[in-house]
Amino acid sequence: MAAFGTVFMPEMALATYQNDQWSDTQIVQSDSIQLHPGAHVLHYSSTCFEGLKAFRHADGSVKIFRMDENIKRMVQSSRLLNLPAIQPDQLAQMIKDIVKQYADEVPAPPGSMYIRPTHIGTEGAIGKAAAPTAASMLYVLLSPVGDYFTGGAKPLRLLLAEDGMRCAPHMGMIKSGGNYASALGPILQAKADVNADQILFCPGGDVQETGAANFVLIDGNEIITKKLDSTFLHGITRASLLTLAADLGMQVSERELSVTELLERAAKPGTEAALSGTAAVLTPVGTLIQHGKEYKVGSGEAGPTTMKLRQALNKIQWGESEDKHGWLTSL
Repeated sequence: MAAFGTVFMPEMALATYQNDQWSDTQIVQSDSIQLHPGAHVLHYSSTCFEGLKAFRHADGSVKIFRMDENIKRMVQSSRLLNLPAIQPDQLAQMIKDIVKQYADEVPAPPGSMYIRPTHIGTEGAIGKAAAPTAASMLYVLLSPVGDYFTGGAKPLRLLLAEDGMRCAPHMGMIKSGGNYASALGPILQAKADVNADQILFCPGGDVQETGAANFVLIDGNEIITKKLDSTFLHGITRASLLTLAADLGMQVSERELSVTELLERAAKPGTEAALSGTAAVLTPVGTLIQHGKEYKVGSGEAGPTTMKLRQALNKIQWGESEDKHGWLTSL
């Protein structure tokens, strides 16, 4: 099967902003866009995106998971990047319209249709290094994807990085491509040096997030993760899993977590750690690496609570459990 996110539906929804107004939405070919070589996005990184999924249910219907929250976050990212303000209703309709057009292509579980709304600055103006773009483009790509864990949920190896950050602190809660670019070099270095799958950024010993996912620690009946602030991404999968953990009677602790406490708790039998995100839902973490030394998390394998939470979320997404929180949107 093709690599995750490399197959696209032939058309996408697109709208443009110029002269202080948004155009009507068009359905256009998804293999190219027209862009001036001086476009603001190419020089000054005025770009943000979202990642969400549509799922096929047993009755044949297609539901989009937590679309409203993704739209809210994209509106926020656009505002914080000083891109033109997105119209939430228009983006919601763009997403629903293009998913409806390709509803027959939405894979059955554990597959899904990955949805990638993208907003970029398009004004041709290379003199605007310290000024926002006056024009932009908003489009919604679709990519049918299979199970992220084709070979099973193999526990990840994380390098603890206490002397760096994923991105600039004021950019952390923005879902922008530059943040991923900022983390890529350290991640590749960690893979080369200690065979790490990801870096867990812990500036000054404060456990934050990895290059592309939020981090949670599970110690008995307690699930611990960093309290939301501007320095890291406010994950929608993270929020969903914390809600489900509370539903299951777990103690949810959103607070500061130091590297020292993390390593102490990780050594205890039964402790689990995981990464949450749209693509992988909840991925087990088996090993933490610090200063060349490896620390096993609990048994080093995928823990029962991690898999129980992942399954609980999947069952709602797949229509196998009641959607008590109103997370699913119909087309």
